[in-house]
Amino acid sequence: MSLEARVTDLESQMAFQDDTIQALNDVLAAQQRVVERLQLQMEALLKRQEEMVGQFESFEEEAPPPHY
Repeated sequence: MSLEARVTDLESQMAFQDDTIQALNDVLAAQQRVVERLQLQMEALLKRQEEMVGQFESFEEEAPPPHY
């Protein structure tokens, strides 16, 4: 294999690797945005659950009505 053919082959491989790295980077960035959005949603759900648990606890602590 000639030196020119080897260089051409290496340049081809490098171009393919650059494209693959860029595609992986794009996917990773998109996944990071999804993870951040899910974390915000999880925080909101936990806060809402805590509020609801607090409401239910206040109902349980009330005395039963007099007809019981």
